Amino acid sequence: MFTAIILLLGGSGCKKSDIPARKTTYNLKVKDVLGVSGTVTFTETSSSVTTVDITLTGAPSGSHPAFLCANSVVEADDIVATLNPVDATGKSTTEVTTMSYTQLIAYDGHVNVLKSSSELNVILAQGDIGGNVITSTNKTYTLKTIGSFGVSGTALFEKRVNGNTLVTISLTGTIAGDAYPATVNMTSIATVGGGPVALVLNNVDGTIGKSFTNIRKLNSGVAITYDNWLVYDGYINIYQATIGLTNIICQGNIGSN
Repeated sequence: MFTAIILLLGGSGCKKSDIPARKTTYNLKVKDVLGVSGTVTFTETSSSVTTVDITLTGAPSGSHPAFLCANSVVEADDIVATLNPVDATGKSTTEVTTMSYTQLIAYDGHVNVLKSSSELNVILAQGDIGGNVITSTNKTYTLKTIGSFGVSGTALFEKRVNGNTLVTISLTGTIAGDAYPATVNMTSIATVGGGPVALVLNNVDGTIGKSFTNIRKLNSGVAITYDNWLVYDGYINIYQATIGLTNIICQGNIGSN
């Protein structure tokens, strides 16, 4: 009787093959071609193999090159792995052996799907993965107009999983075709003579009134996290496009200010 119970217990254990595979899915958002979106899913096939599945909707006909790239979507696109192209059905499957599943879901990277091999500058869809995924933690600051320029807006600071920060400047009153320099300065707006520039942000595109900057460190090379920004002694300046860093048209305090 005792032996039978032992055998039954031994036979009731889960086999490794019975354990569901770990998987993580990220969204791929439209970039240069309207109406295209999708997902990329990383599935742990084995300890040394991760299956990467891309699914697109709204993509034009043809074969679309796909790549795993380093850094976030708003930074440089250094290719670290070539994925199989997305086919006419809107799908692609690739087995990756250069990085483990655990490494991939923590990776500082993103996925790009391009229109064609002859149009590599046209991105159908893209999305941050791993450590670059945006969390629900964020803070918005008001940017007020200066003088009679009529430009105002907000600066949204969003925390990534890896602690880095995505800063989105959104302005109204900008002129299509112009580019507006933006900086983070030390101290507060009330500082006589203004504080020194601590970080140059990406220019605001006057056509859409936005700029996107991923922040890892200040101009000095000092690393800075999202949590650091919440207590940072600084402010943001937006400058008139035709004059550069001399005529402030919009600004707002951030952090501890």
